[in-house]
Amino acid sequence: MKVLALSGSNADKSYNELLLKFIGKHFADKYDFEFATVKGLPMFKEGQEDPEDVAKLSGQIAAADLVLIGSPEQQHSVTSALKSALEWLSTNSHPFNGKPVVVVSTSPLAQGAARSQTKLKTILASPGLHPVVFNDDEFMMGGAADAFDENGDLKVSGTVDFLDHFFDEVDAWYAQITK
Repeated sequence: MKVLALSGSNADKSYNELLLKFIGKHFADKYDFEFATVKGLPMFKEGQEDPEDVAKLSGQIAAADLVLIGSPEQQHSVTSALKSALEWLSTNSHPFNGKPVVVVSTSPLAQGAARSQTKLKTILASPGLHPVVFNDDEFMMGGAADAFDENGDLKVSGTVDFLDHFFDEVDAWYAQITK
């Protein structure tokens, strides 16, 4: 399965990006991962054609079997960079239409960006997007500042075990929706 891991952060140091890269490394024998980010995309401006980098991201999403979004939390919501990217991707091109999407998040705070996941799932239900969103177990990891070692690996084996369980559920869901 081809998975596009999309970082919803425009920060120079992103724990969600670290999480996505760990997931890509951890499941490298199971999935074909490609990494993308909203960092550097221009802010949405209604009435314009998709800029080249937005068109490239749209193509990456369309080519993927599943999109895995790492959603950081900013002001109790998703980042403005991610919201802007989703606006671009729901206006001219519509690569999320019918696309399986899974949301994961991490945060240095204890809540693990729970509000971001809830808000993002609401945004994904907006006109012009219409993906098929995974809504079973959720992967929200708090305490991100201490969760990764110097190699970008998760330190706590219980977290890795839950991540394995989470992706077993994703696999079962994906098999069900793509029958």
